[in-house]
Amino acid sequence: MKHVAAFLLLTLAGNESPSAADVKSVLSSVGIDADEERLNKLISELEGKNIQELISEGSAKLASVPSGGAGGAAAAPAAAAGGDAPAEEKEEEKEESDEDMGFGLFD
Repeated sequence: MKHVAAFLLLTLAGNESPSAADVKSVLSSVGIDADEERLNKLISELEGKNIQELISEGSAKLASVPSGGAGGAAAAPAAAAGGDAPAEEKEEEKEESDEDMGFGLFD
């Protein structure tokens, strides 16, 4: 990830096709050693490609990925159907007891 970040910083700065030496220079300026194998793979994979187009394509793909939000949906139909209130209270009590994950702040 550090190699990709340095590569993107260089492209943002105006270098449309950064070399491995350019990426190494950015990383070494902040005290990070570059991994030769990963860096060479990154450079070869991105050679001749437009970064802006790759980012646009990736964003479009990420937009189609489902993301969370399904938790707790099963409890709503039971409550809407006139489910028992005591059962609902028991579930809430269980959730509250799990809140501290078995240990307290000052234990």
